Amino acid sequence: QVQLVESGGGVVQPGGSLRLSCAAEVTIFAYYVVGWYRQAAGKERELVATSTDGGGTNYGDSVKGRFTISRDHVRKTVYLQMNSLKVEDTAVYYCYAIDIRNREHYWGQGTQVTVSS
Repeated sequence: QVQLVESGGGVVQPGGSLRLSCAAEVTIFAYYVVGWYRQAAGKERELVATSTDGGGTNYGDSVKGRFTISRDHVRKTVYLQMNSLKVEDTAVYYCYAIDIRNREHYWGQGTQVTVSS
């Protein structure tokens, strides 16, 4: 069973920045595609960003140019640097991992990000 432990959420003013972290308790981090989804109140969960072991990244249209995903193979951690935050970025952010060997999906517990003046 894969455990994903998130941290870094909080309250920030519009235009501010936050960095989310997700530590994966796995044996071999390279076997996992990792990333972030988010879910705002009353809305469906949407893709924020994805990172593959080969360095490939993918971003949701609403965050392109503002958010950056990265992964640290030594710490087995995926980061989401969020800049130029907007009120509409307010949501619960979920870390996820997909085991490329068997396509099993794993989710973190979620961390709240609130952008408000």
